[in-house]
Amino acid sequence: MQNDIRKVRNIGISAHIDAGKTTLTERILYYTKRIHTIHDVKGKDNVGATMDFMELEKERGITIASAATYCEWNNHTINIIDTPGHVDFTVEVERSLRVLDGAVLVLCSVGGVQSQSITVDQQMNRYGVPCIAFINKCDRSGANPSRVIRQLREKLGHNAVAMQIPIGLEADFEGVVDLVAMKAFYFDGNNGEDIRVEEIPKELLSQAKEKREALIDAAAMFSDELTEAALEDDVSEDLLYEAIRRAALTREITPVLMGSAYKNKGVQPLLDVATKILPCPLDVKNEALDAENEEERVLLSADPKAPLVSLAFKLEDGLYGQLTYVRVYQGTLAKGDTIVNIRTGKKVKVGRLIRMHANQMEDIDITPAGYIGALFGIDCASGDTFVAPGTNLCMTSMYVPEPVISLAISPKDNKAEVNMSKALRRFTKEDPTFKTYVSKETGDTVISGMGELHLEVYVERMRREYDAEVTTGMPRVAYRETITRKAEFDYTHKKQTGGAGQFGRVGGYMEPTKEEDFLFENKVTGGAIPTQFIPACEKSFRKCLLKGPKMEFPVTGIRIVVNDGASHSVDSSEMAFQAASRGAFLEAYFKAKPVIHEPIMKVVVETPTEFQGAIMGSLNQRRGMIVGTQEEAHMCVIEARVPLAAMFGYSTVLRSATQGKAQFTMEFASYKEVPKTVSEELMKKAAEERKNVA
Repeated sequence: MQNDIRKVRNIGISAHIDAGKTTLTERILYYTKRIHTIHDVKGKDNVGATMDFMELEKERGITIASAATYCEWNNHTINIIDTPGHVDFTVEVERSLRVLDGAVLVLCSVGGVQSQSITVDQQMNRYGVPCIAFINKCDRSGANPSRVIRQLREKLGHNAVAMQIPIGLEADFEGVVDLVAMKAFYFDGNNGEDIRVEEIPKELLSQAKEKREALIDAAAMFSDELTEAALEDDVSEDLLYEAIRRAALTREITPVLMGSAYKNKGVQPLLDVATKILPCPLDVKNEALDAENEEERVLLSADPKAPLVSLAFKLEDGLYGQLTYVRVYQGTLAKGDTIVNIRTGKKVKVGRLIRMHANQMEDIDITPAGYIGALFGIDCASGDTFVAPGTNLCMTSMYVPEPVISLAISPKDNKAEVNMSKALRRFTKEDPTFKTYVSKETGDTVISGMGELHLEVYVERMRREYDAEVTTGMPRVAYRETITRKAEFDYTHKKQTGGAGQFGRVGGYMEPTKEEDFLFENKVTGGAIPTQFIPACEKSFRKCLLKGPKMEFPVTGIRIVVNDGASHSVDSSEMAFQAASRGAFLEAYFKAKPVIHEPIMKVVVETPTEFQGAIMGSLNQRRGMIVGTQEEAHMCVIEARVPLAAMFGYSTVLRSATQGKAQFTMEFASYKEVPKTVSEELMKKAAEERKNVA
């Protein structure tokens, strides 16, 4: 490991689904001689790409978990993280961009800027990550890099500037013209490893000159020296690169390169530009919070000799214990060191330090500032800060979106139950967007996540990795029962079985209330019910509320007033009054016309304006009531009140209706009476279930 921090690049490969991130990473590893043969994502040889090492990833041809690797190019060390494209695994991109210094935004030359490209760009923006754009798949029919550059400007607001132009397109794509060197690059050999540099073809010369002028004009805005050199027509390559780099580091320019990773064209120039333009750890301002000084922001120096500050950004629980991915921001992490977890205050000893190459591990002795390494066998949570003893700095946590979809799961047998709980413990620790809980009302184990694919993958992983056979189903909606009118009760409980019997009479009324779930009032006068038995009456009424007589749902919004009764000096007891109260409740409940209430959710949908009508229609179909809409810069925010029972599977419907461009948030708003048709359906279903149990 070279320890010249200026020659270190920490970059992420991010993009929309199927833009070619993993294929590009595979080619980078091949040209930097980290691997000796190229395997494709959905290859015929059943090997699969290096970075997609999980069986599920190979089968589905998608990236599920971000994978780290490193390679060397032109005496530079490049740490790479290949990230997933699906919105369901967005936290993998989030945590990778949190610790990276630069990124390559991969775009499809046919699809252009797609929905997930927008999400990834927002994440880069959130962490201020400078990026270069790589327009991939220039060999596909319909390829149009200039349209993609236009979209980068219009849809993402980037100051996108082409550093290359393609030589031919679609089936005729041969190579690229470098506008800085003003040379044509062709990629020969079986895997494009031999680069042939030639003069620019005559038919492209005027276009190349025009595009170079545009590149110099854009870069000259950020460099007075370049402006002077341009006026004298004496622009050197170094001067132009320096100006582009300066602007790229502040995200004021996005350099655009092009090629076809699958056809092995344009990858080496991308590596050259990444090492010349993307930041080294010294170029990036990283801040920590001083825990002792009211969380004042402290600028970290990428000095290997300074006290250690590092962030655990990703966890993996393997066969041999927990693997913790760590980015070192300051100081040096060394084998045998004692480090402190700021969150828990615990000291831990670094037993084993490794570097990751996909799922392969390589033991190392030190990880200096600016590098990414991994610790073995250390128990911590994602987002924990590890520091040298005596240092009290804490890194800021990353943004974690709230889960939007839930599933009820149940194990098939006892063995599956044990394995399922192990799997759930591991997955919730590894993935902050995956949550699990047991519903108090229904007793179901419910898992929540970012989308149906997200949960499907975890259920599949339970089967494969933990041999836990589980069945999935809709989580039951937490319905409620309540009453709609006042009803009186007067119930006497008598039981004579020789010896002391049981006697208690309770009189009063029940009525609906909106103030609280349950109100109990004692208005008994003249000692009709002795004071010591009143708490027993209240306790019994509360018990009755847990399972309503109508559909066995919890009862809410009810006020019970006890104003009369009778007791017996020998036969009255707490038990007798509890039984009398239960009888009184059942006697009056059906007279009070009970109804079923369902949870109504506040749903907020953010969508491009063009899909506004379709989304309003989809919400109306789900018995939704539109509360309001707001339009702001190509985006429309729709707020509605929709029953929870109608929201299952909505994330998938929303994505397909809007090409994946819309997103929604959902939170509980209130309870409302269900329509008669829904109520009848629920009663029918409950009757069937009872019949099956019987």
